[in-house]
Amino acid sequence: MAKPPRKQRLSVYLDPKVMSRLAEHAARRDYSRSLVAEAAIASFLSPDAAERQEAAITKRLDQLDRRIARQERDVGIAVETLAVFVRFWLATTPALPEPAAQAAHAKAGERYDAFVTALGRRLARGPKLRQEISEDIIPTDESGVR
Repeated sequence: MAKPPRKQRLSVYLDPKVMSRLAEHAARRDYSRSLVAEAAIASFLSPDAAERQEAAITKRLDQLDRRIARQERDVGIAVETLAVFVRFWLATTPALPEPAAQAAHAKAGERYDAFVTALGRRLARGPKLRQEISEDIIPTDESGVR
């Protein structure tokens, strides 16, 4: 019976930081430094290493793409919500005469504080507006025609 070939020795020079990381990793896994280095070199030389790395990068890019798409949707909802509110407010709020404007200005501070408090409560526990809005709605023009 033939003896299996003996492993060959290789001497390498490592940066002290790399050597430290190698030693820490080997100690955490309870492996020898030689075994960890051998596995790393084998992985580096493996023909499918580039494909695995490309697959991992592609997966991360897909996740980022989905996150950006959700953020674009959320920003779009926020902008449209603000536009609808401002249009409604401008159309329904009459200008006040000067004495009433001063009283309204004083009341506005109280109302703003109440608004900020309510917004804080909603953000802390309530459903988000984007969760209440369906993505399946067919777009219509200003007159309501699809």
